[in-house]
Amino acid sequence: MPGPLSHVKVLDLSRILAGPWCGQQLADLGADVVKVERPADASGTGGDDTRSWGPPYLKDAAGHDTTEAAYYLSANRGKKSITLDIASAAGQEVVKKLALESDIVIENYKVGQLKKYGLDYAGLKAVNPKLIYCSITGFGQTGPYAQRPGYDYVIQGLGGLMSITGERDDLPGGGPQKVGVAVADLMTGMYSTVAILAAIAHRDKTGEGQYIDMALLDVQVAMLANMNLNYLTSGQSPVRAGNAHQNLVPYQVFECADGHVIIAAGNDGQYQRFCAVGGQPQLATDPRFSINPQRIRNRDVLIPLLAAMVKQKTKSAWIAELEAANVPCGPINTLQETFENEQVVARAMRFDLPHPAAGSVPMVRNPIRYSATQLEYHRPPPMLGQHTREVLAQLGYSDAEIDGLKSQGIL
Repeated sequence: MPGPLSHVKVLDLSRILAGPWCGQQLADLGADVVKVERPADASGTGGDDTRSWGPPYLKDAAGHDTTEAAYYLSANRGKKSITLDIASAAGQEVVKKLALESDIVIENYKVGQLKKYGLDYAGLKAVNPKLIYCSITGFGQTGPYAQRPGYDYVIQGLGGLMSITGERDDLPGGGPQKVGVAVADLMTGMYSTVAILAAIAHRDKTGEGQYIDMALLDVQVAMLANMNLNYLTSGQSPVRAGNAHQNLVPYQVFECADGHVIIAAGNDGQYQRFCAVGGQPQLATDPRFSINPQRIRNRDVLIPLLAAMVKQKTKSAWIAELEAANVPCGPINTLQETFENEQVVARAMRFDLPHPAAGSVPMVRNPIRYSATQLEYHRPPPMLGQHTREVLAQLGYSDAEIDGLKSQGIL
């Protein structure tokens, strides 16, 4: 079965991560995605900025670096790449022809930047009234910060995430810490995907396209979930808790005899079984610790007692015994260990696609699994401008016209 979006065409004018991540989700779902990139300059530099965000780079069959950075490869699977100078009138005409045939446009230019080219929502809506146009910026199209550039790291700090991420301030190594991946970008890409899919459903009912205004800061604020409500209901800003949980105890990393283990006791029954496995059942019946609210209030007393208990056994022993007792737990894996994990292997999360420069490129499977339709992995992350001639020919450009645009530096 083709992917559920096999009838949808996407014009991807975005770069870096949030927009490309959204475009990749749509491509995985079967959409035909055309990525528009800057032509290479005299030095050979061009395209999505992340193409050069390496090392590491994808290696060719001889083991030499290609021009494809791993960062770029992570967010551009399933797309066609064309190079186009959108500042030129001829380039703008190509974009409008692409928009006429597209269902969706994704862009992450600065606020107002595409308007001067006639490629903003108003300009492309005039070409295609049913277009769904998604703009992704750091701060949105309105408000006092609208003109500021938005970077994930800055957003993690400004949006409160770094105030609750990192070791406690009173412990060694304490202080603010960013998350290990660009979560504001990635979550904005995911929220944008949801918004686009809902807009498609709306258009299916009404025939009406629409504009979507997505902001990294909005997403960062929204995604703090229970931490937001911890603050809003109490008036107290949550603080960094390291690897501990703000609302559950014990729900953190403990040091065992030969490493570390995560114990995630989500309810009182799991906590009781944890204590029993550790040979300390009295810690479960002690009124200071018997229920979760009391464990939170007496966290500073309880955690040292549990830490001493956990230190008595090895990591493998804890995991085996806790799994047998149905207590959530696990190791802290490297990515090598993650991809070698039997469950990850069984779910086929890693796979390979043919690649024109390297022979093949490793990929990570989209986690969505349908019963009736299949996600499509038919195209690797494209080389810069790999599909320019093919896409323009489909728009009706002749070989001579394409060669002419190329000679002018427009392609």
